[in-house]
Amino acid sequence: MKKSFPKIVILAIAAASLAACTATRTQKTAGEQIDDTVITTKVKAALVADPDTKARQIDVEVFRGNVQLNGYVDSAEAKAAATRVAQSVGGVQQVSNNLSVQQGTRSAGEVVDDSMLTAKVKAALIADPTVKAHEVNVETRDGVVQLSGFVDTAEAKNMAAEVARRTAGVKDVRNELEVKQR
Repeated sequence: MKKSFPKIVILAIAAASLAACTATRTQKTAGEQIDDTVITTKVKAALVADPDTKARQIDVEVFRGNVQLNGYVDSAEAKAAATRVAQSVGGVQQVSNNLSVQQGTRSAGEVVDDSMLTAKVKAALIADPTVKAHEVNVETRDGVVQLSGFVDTAEAKNMAAEVARRTAGVKDVRNELEVKQR
């Protein structure tokens, strides 16, 4: 009996360790995290290498092989090219292209105003207990806030949009957040 006790303890520890590594509907396993990081890196590198896309304008998010392209680009051609490039990367299951076409140059003041608005929205999201702010990307162009990324629940998605709308200076909110699936 004394000899079997250490075996039971070892089996219990092994079972607990294995359970800690399994994914839930909204969490990734360590392997999935690594896979998504590799896909993110490959998509970003492919966007940089493509002459039709301006990679610095494009934010890439990946959850279990599903890619989100977020941000603002200068033309419909750049938006289409970004989708094409992302779909060509191995491991990509699906591409959601949330890029907005915004033509024209902006003044330094407009860029600063949008940056300040982005910072205010991020601070408001951090202050809200419902929203996991680290899961939400915020980009602003001409007072229009784009929320993107993957969140755990529809409630978190809706609350993030509401928090952004309540922020002074926000003209409109484009809620491109996706609820994690599987």
